[in-house]
Formats: sequence, structure tokens, C-alpha cells
Amino acid sequence: MARTTPTEKLLRDLKTVVDDAEALLQATAAQTGERVDGIRERAKASLQQAKTRLMEAEGEALEQVREAAASADEFVQENPWQAVGVAAGVGLLLGLLISRR
Repeated sequence: MARTTPTEKLLRDLKTVVDDAEALLQATAAQTGERVDGIRERAKASLQQAKTRLMEAEGEALEQVREAAASADEFVQENPWQAVGVAAGVGLLLGLLISRR
């Protein structure tokens, strides 16, 4: 089972907000009036900015994950026995913690 990081949760929540805002704009498309049109235009502009920032944040998060994976891979390649020792130690600690419950 994969854990969700706070960044992933935030990105997912922002996507939901963007989707909901788009749905709201579509639902109110029949509403007319100068004030409503102005509000709708500002909302569209804000929504577009949010989408752009969300895509940038996703790209940055993905790049950070790739860099972390590459760094971990490089460490394991350069220090295989240390990696095995660390994995064994973590496994032992988890086993002890689980057996105490």
C-alpha cells in the first residue's frame, strides 16, 4: 500500500478545487449580467493561473522524486553492503515494533 505524501495530497486537493471551479463556471454559463460576466471572467483568469501553477508544482514534485530515486540508486550501486545492512536493520526494527503489539 503506497503512502500519500502531503505534497501529493495537496496537489490532489488542488485538482479537485480546479475541477469544481470549472464545473461551477459551466453551471452558471446561462447567468447573464454585467456583474456576473465580470466575476466569471476573473474566475476564469484565476482558474487558468491555478492550473498553470498546479502543473508547474506537479512537474517540480515529479523532478524531486526522480532525483531522490536516482540518488538512492547511486548510493546502492556504490555501497551495496551498506544498503543491505541498512535494509536489514530497518527490517529488524520493524519486526521488533510489530512483535511488541
